[in-house]
Amino acid sequence: MKVCILGNNLTALTVAKTLVNLKINVEVLYTKKNLHLNKTRTIGISKSNIDFFNEKILNINSILWKLKKIEIYSDNLSGERLINFKKNNEQIFSIIRNQSLYKILKNNLAKSKFYKSIFFRNENPPFFKNYDLIINCDFDNIITKKYFGKKIIKKYNSFAYTTIITHDKIINDTASQIFTKEGPLAFLPISNNETSVVFSIHNSCNLQKTNIKKLIKDKNFRYKIKRINKLQSFDLQSLNLRSYYHNNILAFGDLLHKVHPLAGQGFNMTIRDIKILFDILKNKLDLALPLDSSINVEFEKNVKHKNFIFSNGVDFIYEFFNFERKIKSKFLSRSVQKINNYPFINKVLTKIADRGFFS
Repeated sequence: MKVCILGNNLTALTVAKTLVNLKINVEVLYTKKNLHLNKTRTIGISKSNIDFFNEKILNINSILWKLKKIEIYSDNLSGERLINFKKNNEQIFSIIRNQSLYKILKNNLAKSKFYKSIFFRNENPPFFKNYDLIINCDFDNIITKKYFGKKIIKKYNSFAYTTIITHDKIINDTASQIFTKEGPLAFLPISNNETSVVFSIHNSCNLQKTNIKKLIKDKNFRYKIKRINKLQSFDLQSLNLRSYYHNNILAFGDLLHKVHPLAGQGFNMTIRDIKILFDILKNKLDLALPLDSSINVEFEKNVKHKNFIFSNGVDFIYEFFNFERKIKSKFLSRSVQKINNYPFINKVLTKIADRGFFS
């Protein structure tokens, strides 16, 4: 049995490692020899997903920065905390640099006899009938353009600006999300003296990068900042693919779904998808059944509705606070603050952020 994975991005390598661990022969086909990884991008991964990653994919504890609390604030309440997610002083979330995770996956895969990496020109693809199953993780190839063009897209008319700040050393185990007048601003610790920043700014603000750096300094209340590194940016939109597969070709990762970064759930959704795919593949192998298009049918049936509901939940959070930003009222924030005081509701929200709606 042989599986083809299209793309050599972070999702592609994570899926490849998952399949290799099941002793499935995997060929990763890619069109970009020198993949550009944004040095300021980080990934947030929930505790349950870290546990799965460590057990079924690869132990990544050495590159994690563990968080014990996540705090939510709003400009409208002048620094008052809205929500505080924590669990008995235990790890609830982790932050990883994109580059670190990519490097450790690539190096580990290179040692496996079940793994092969092949470069091909986009205009001259290989003969895909040689593969039992094809998993497409690449936005730009001809397969995506031909079979996976129908999407539900929402544009936020915003750009996300990412950077890493260097600051005085502290016990840095708390992530902060601030809903500002310009858009959501997240501080995501990656060490005791470095913190990743994601600032989603509405285009109507029309800010220059020097002004954005000043806002980061002004709205920060935890760190004594020494340096703000170069800002990187990308356009913000949400996306849900209408059809997850075509015959034996399965779309995966950001091809299936994109969400606003404010909740740090993008890669978490992909890991949850990998969990489902892992279970389906393992069941097929245990029963000595072929890896064919039936996997794609079962995968879509199991995850499509979950992903749609979850991504719309993230969008609701954005629109909720965006509406408050527009009307300049404290009422909505005060309501959230009161709801969070109920332990049961806080526990439910923490579980959803960790495992999704259906776990």
